[in-house]
Amino acid sequence: MSHTAHIPSHRKPRRSASKLALRAGVAGGVLSTIAVAGAAGPANAEPVTETIEMPALTGLSLSAATQSAEATQQVALDLELQAQEDAAAAKAAQTAKKAKAEAVRKAEAKEKAEAKERAEAEAKERASRSSERTTLSAPSSSSSSNASGSAATVVAFLKAQLGDAYVMGATGPNSWDCSSLVQAAFRTVGVDLPRVSQDQSVAGTQVGTSNLQVGDILYWGGAGSAYHTGVYIGDGKYLDAANPGKGVVIQDLSGYPASGAVRVL
Repeated sequence: MSHTAHIPSHRKPRRSASKLALRAGVAGGVLSTIAVAGAAGPANAEPVTETIEMPALTGLSLSAATQSAEATQQVALDLELQAQEDAAAAKAAQTAKKAKAEAVRKAEAKEKAEAKERAEAEAKERASRSSERTTLSAPSSSSSSNASGSAATVVAFLKAQLGDAYVMGATGPNSWDCSSLVQAAFRTVGVDLPRVSQDQSVAGTQVGTSNLQVGDILYWGGAGSAYHTGVYIGDGKYLDAANPGKGVVIQDLSGYPASGAVRVL
C-alpha cells in the first residue's frame, strides 16, 4: 500500500474550458493590470496565486439590446403615425378642393340662370314697347299735340335721372352712358331707338340745330359716326349723361354746340 494513498491532494479542481474562456475574455485586462502591479511591488512580496473572477456582462448586453429594440419600435410607430397624419391631410385637401369646385359650379349656374331671366324680361319689355311704337313720320296737326305730350314725358324721365352716375356701357337704373339714357327716355313713349350714338344720330329725320324742338335728339360728330348724344329740353339747354366727372346733368348748348339733331316725335 502506498504511503501517499490517504494524503489528500492539494491540487485545485480543473475548471471547464467554456468557463475559463469566458473569464479570460472578460477579465483579461484586469488580470494583466494586477500582474503588472505585482511585478512593480516589493521584491519580497508574495506572488499572486489566486484567480480574480469578474462579473459576467451578459445582463448589460441584454439591457442594451432591449433598449435598441424599443427605440426601433418607437421610430416605426412615429413613422406610421406621421403617414396617417399625411394621408388625413391629403384627404382633407382633396375634399376641400371638390367642395370649392362644386361651389363655383353652382355660382356659375345661378349666374347663367339670372342672366337668362334678365334677357327674357328685356325681350318681353321690348315686345311690349314695340306694340306701342310710334311711327317716325312727319307729324300732322293732330299728331303734333301727341308729339308734344310725348316730348314732355321724355323730358320728365330724363330729369328724374339727374345726378345719376355716368358709367360706360351702363343701362340704368342708377348709372348710364349717353346713348343708353337717350334710349331709355324714348322707350317710355314707345319709341325703340338703337343702343349706340352712331345709330341714334340717323334714327329719325335730320333737322338743323337752329330749328330745334323739345325732344329732339342732339348728336356730336358726323351723322352715322356720332360719339355722343343728348336730348334738347328747350331754352337753349340739353340733358345728357355727360361723362364720369359730371354724370347726368343739364347743360347750356352754347357751351358745347351740337353737330346735328334728329327728330323722332
